[in-house]
Amino acid sequence: MLPLPYPGQLRIAAPRSSLEPACPVEPALQDPIPQMERILGPTRTLLAHRDLFIVLIFNLLLGLAFSFVSPFYSMFGTIEVGMSNWTFGIFMTITSVAGIVLSTVLARWSDTRFSRRSILLLGCASGAAGYAGYAYVRSVFWLTVIGSFGIGISSIAFSQIFAYGREALDRYGIPDEDAPLYMNIYRLTLSLAWTVGPGAAAWVMVRYSYKGIFLVCAGLFLCLFVTVWLYVPSRPPTAAGAQRVPLARLLKRSDLLCYFSAFVLVFICMTMGIMNLPLMILQSLGGTEKQVGIAYSVAPFFELPFLVLFGLAAAKGSKPAPMIRLGVVIGVAYYLLLSQVRAPWQIYPIQILSAAMIAVLSGIAITFFQSYIPNQPGTATNLYTNANRIGSTVGYLCYGFLASGFGHRTVFHVCAGVCAAAFVLLWLAREEHESSGTPAPEAAR
Repeated sequence: MLPLPYPGQLRIAAPRSSLEPACPVEPALQDPIPQMERILGPTRTLLAHRDLFIVLIFNLLLGLAFSFVSPFYSMFGTIEVGMSNWTFGIFMTITSVAGIVLSTVLARWSDTRFSRRSILLLGCASGAAGYAGYAYVRSVFWLTVIGSFGIGISSIAFSQIFAYGREALDRYGIPDEDAPLYMNIYRLTLSLAWTVGPGAAAWVMVRYSYKGIFLVCAGLFLCLFVTVWLYVPSRPPTAAGAQRVPLARLLKRSDLLCYFSAFVLVFICMTMGIMNLPLMILQSLGGTEKQVGIAYSVAPFFELPFLVLFGLAAAKGSKPAPMIRLGVVIGVAYYLLLSQVRAPWQIYPIQILSAAMIAVLSGIAITFFQSYIPNQPGTATNLYTNANRIGSTVGYLCYGFLASGFGHRTVFHVCAGVCAAAFVLLWLAREEHESSGTPAPEAAR
């Protein structure tokens, strides 16, 4: 596919005066055209350039892989393998801690020592091997080994794909103010995969059990490996000759520490929620595996318009911090409503709130963290994903304790309370961060 000429097509966020026609036009008639162009312009750009388009394919494959296994992890551990809720929490904690350590080291190497292509290939190969192991192994010990190393190393794929996407945007001259919109389109592709993945996984599991869904996931990681091998060139790391900024130094900034801690709390809730919802449907509400698949397919369908909406708002100059606070407030409402459901079908409309929350706390949040370390996109994106992993680690432990001792509804009550605590941290960070106008340029020095 031939690339579009750069002038006028890549820079969609041109000053208002450059978009005004020579002859006066009524505002009501000229407003829809720039708004439509703000959506279609980035789409045309992403489709026209191979380096940008391939990131959409990466997200589609990765989203399908995750959507096939994530909704069914708790069912796999407790029903198929026979772990108790507490044992399952310990198992997920160990594998998550291993993923944090391994991905942090690999993320730093991707910025300073090895090409992003090499790290991506390693992550994809490990994912294919790890999930194939999950398909056949039922020993808790060996599942822990496979999860700690195979799945742990594969967890680097998400942050590396988004880091590669951000570098590709920079190479093609996309303005920084437009990056959240482009990143949200990337994230939209991931959500698109989730609209079909859980339902298809439920169909596969009914016919081929857990072995089937893990083998499909392994096959998708293998497809991702081949795609990276064919289409991602080997480039020197972006920060090979630059001064490296340790994460500990970055987190000395009080506002960044508050944001990081708030995201840890949010991901605690997300982890407990994704573990709790399928078991609540099956054990408390008398639902089926098919209804679990439907519940996890509803939210991604609504994420698509939300991602575009919030991406447009960020590209038009809306500050990301207030939108992130809004996403956390939506999360409080979401978990409170889940704690009150009495039938599986009642969960479906509530999942719209989940879609809005995830839309804010994904694409916009990734670019938000990337802006703190502009010369190290791998490290910056991994800062976001480390908040995810730390939150997941704590969430697995808390889930095992809460579900075993207090029941599924209590888990959602706690999630609402923890989200409220995250909002308090975000509120405390707002004055220092928003008064500066831009996210901590001195942190990158």
